[in-house]
Amino acid sequence: MKHKVKDDRFYIRQFTIEDLEPLHDLLSDSEVMKYLEPPFTRKQTEHFLKSQGLAALPRILAVDDKDRSFIGYVIYHDYDDASKEIGWVLKKEIWGHGMASLLTKQLVATAAAEGKDTVIECVPEQQATRVIAEKHGFRKAGENNGLLIYRRERND
Repeated sequence: MKHKVKDDRFYIRQFTIEDLEPLHDLLSDSEVMKYLEPPFTRKQTEHFLKSQGLAALPRILAVDDKDRSFIGYVIYHDYDDASKEIGWVLKKEIWGHGMASLLTKQLVATAAAEGKDTVIECVPEQQATRVIAEKHGFRKAGENNGLLIYRRERND
């Protein structure tokens, strides 16, 4: 995703080094990280931001709300030759308000415009992600290293 994406409720943009503190607040929250990894230290967050968000080809992009306040990030990168992996990690105050669904819709459309299918990976216990994936036409395609793999073809 080379361009910034703006919607009435969110703004997807490149990370900057100024995002370190809000990103650390997100990644150090044990509830947010429950199905991902143990909460991050500041040093881990800094490494993650530099390697994943500030890289020449970033794997994650920041998400701001309509008022330009940081609310989390989306995952968007090549999964294989035919597809993009998508996902989201959002502040818990955002949960339950449809933001993950809106972001999924946008990321699927962006990948389709690039001629790519989309993939979502999650642990089996991550029920909310599974529901969102299925709501948006993803089908369970298998498992890999304990993660469920959901795939949606761009023509679905």
